[in-house]
Amino acid sequence: MNDGRCCCFPGAASVVFFPAAWSCERSADEDFLKRPRETRLGRGGNALAASVDTFTHPPCLAAPLRPGSQRRKRMKGIKKSLTEEYLYLELSQQIGGYIFPLHTSVTLFLLSYCDCKIFKVCLVLTTESTDVSLLRSVLSKDVEIHITSRQELPPVVQNCRLPAVVERPDSFCRAGLAVVLRHIIQKSYESDPSKKEILELLGFKKTCLKACAEVSQWTRLCELTIPVAIENFLRESSDQPPTIPAEILELEKKLSEPVRVHNDDKLRRQKLKQQKAAGAGPSLAKEKTKNKVHRPETSEAVDSSSASLELQVALSKLLVQEESAPANREPSHIRKTKASDLPPLEHVFAEGLYFTLADIVLLPCIHHFLVIICKKLPEKLVEFPLLAAWYRRIQEVPRVKTAASQCGIQFLHLPELQTSSNEWHPNLDEVPCVEEQNDSSFIGGPRPTMTKLMEKGIEVMFSPHPCPTWTLDWNTLPAAVSPKEGKMSSDRALRKQQQLNNLVYVVTNQAKPGDRIVDFCSGGGHVGIVLAHMLPSCQVILIENKELSLIRAKKRSDELGLSNIWFIQANMEYFTGIFNIGVALHACGVATDMVIEHCIKTRASFVTCPCCYGFIQNTSKFKFPKSEQFKKTLSYKEHMILCRFADQTAVQLPPQRRLIGKQCMCLVDLDRARAAEERGYSVQVISMEPESCSPKNNMIVGVPV
Repeated sequence: MNDGRCCCFPGAASVVFFPAAWSCERSADEDFLKRPRETRLGRGGNALAASVDTFTHPPCLAAPLRPGSQRRKRMKGIKKSLTEEYLYLELSQQIGGYIFPLHTSVTLFLLSYCDCKIFKVCLVLTTESTDVSLLRSVLSKDVEIHITSRQELPPVVQNCRLPAVVERPDSFCRAGLAVVLRHIIQKSYESDPSKKEILELLGFKKTCLKACAEVSQWTRLCELTIPVAIENFLRESSDQPPTIPAEILELEKKLSEPVRVHNDDKLRRQKLKQQKAAGAGPSLAKEKTKNKVHRPETSEAVDSSSASLELQVALSKLLVQEESAPANREPSHIRKTKASDLPPLEHVFAEGLYFTLADIVLLPCIHHFLVIICKKLPEKLVEFPLLAAWYRRIQEVPRVKTAASQCGIQFLHLPELQTSSNEWHPNLDEVPCVEEQNDSSFIGGPRPTMTKLMEKGIEVMFSPHPCPTWTLDWNTLPAAVSPKEGKMSSDRALRKQQQLNNLVYVVTNQAKPGDRIVDFCSGGGHVGIVLAHMLPSCQVILIENKELSLIRAKKRSDELGLSNIWFIQANMEYFTGIFNIGVALHACGVATDMVIEHCIKTRASFVTCPCCYGFIQNTSKFKFPKSEQFKKTLSYKEHMILCRFADQTAVQLPPQRRLIGKQCMCLVDLDRARAAEERGYSVQVISMEPESCSPKNNMIVGVPV
């Protein structure tokens, strides 16, 4: 066992050994490996002795040493990263060659693809009976894996769904599949900036899977519904012939849709030129071939001389090459072609032309699906020609096969299935879709809708403000507490202080020593930092999905020396902790409804200030109107009219329009309040003081009864 490497961490129940990177450089672990075997294994080491002994380790190979200063600098950087970054992955069970949940398989695959070794990877066992001796065949051989239990996780991680990454000291956590994967990509690129292709996984403007699953159907499909559907499919297949998941049919449909990219028009005109050249005789075809960019063949890339335009563009991106600009302008008949007459671009990868993080997420899931299809339902394979083509194509991406083999994925050799780009999948009509109902009695504009509500006894009504003149003494507070420390003008900072006066008063009057207060959609921490400073006996948790905003908040917290505050970069559904008060200042659209729902499930009080009413729409979790009283009176379209006009409260608008906007805001929030009251809450809709502090100046305050 002394040939292997391992790093224990505090609280680890046990350690699984895997081959370390082959090197002759002296490691800080060498002294550690000289300890007695029982000491290295830590608690529970004897129980895993049999499984640990089954692993073999390669001998150390001779390699030229780097100059001393460079070597020490490199190893110092690696040691620092390992100390600060812990990656926690859930392991609930293993059936055959599959690790559940699939989020863990996806994360391990990305680590192998990026050749990332800057994290300490910890598998968190959900049950003590989980057998880890079978993991060798499905875990990356180059990653050190540590075994721990849920009870031994850092407290901030215990309040999140896995996967999660935590920095030491344990106050900053990133949770959720998309957030964690994006962080792994960023850290891999930072550790080796020459790997530009790694950063390209984040897609155009680095937005791949950045939007939360509640507002992005694509993120929801990749991050949540497909992994869960495939897990259920695999479990079902062990007992009986499985049913094809509707989510797979939806993915097949999406692969048949035209691709939209930022340089869409240019590429479609190039494709039109290519098509005309291919069918216009040998002279044009010869000229087209002459103008092509020469690309050397590699072991994992194909010659694109006869490939489609989409595949050429995709391969040039993968090989970090640029398409050379054409020497001459496009022919006039190409330039004058209407955009509606241009040929559509077809999918090469999941999001379109380029290999992105979405392909990384889908590959382990789709591979397991296809394995079962080929074994138990081979006749069904012909129904997924686009999925099969994507599966074959993704194997040609550099390093994918290597990463897959390290994670125990043995690619299938699927036949080519002929299909037309315009051909619909035979089962696509079975995919459930939401259709907007036609309302023959619908009358546009806010006044008819407001009149309709008044006829049912629903009128604009605000609860009185509990203390309209109360204010924090901002001049006596530390500078880092004030929003003036942020990047905003003095006028805006003053309005932000006025907004905080309203929320802080309500929260501080409800909070008790020992309470947990969660600042949802915290942004730069304006609310949470004030509360943490004002309520030192309470634990304050900031939850935000924008990394830079949360980093700024942590910097301000560090300046204040706050010890009662946590920072979690995640979408709020990944926060699973118990808390007493939830607060949100200007949570956009349905984010306000998500905050209220999170609080109701935990039976916590809530203090929210809604924003962006125009973004409210039906989602997978919320249908509007929400309350029974409003449902009996308004249709969805009529409720949307209120939401659209509720956004018309800007100061530059005419006073009468702003008044109507304020009334619509109140009615939308009254619907939210009534819905919470139906679930056992006492709720008030209050107007902030002064009203000039923000165009969106409503507060919804709810307390469980």
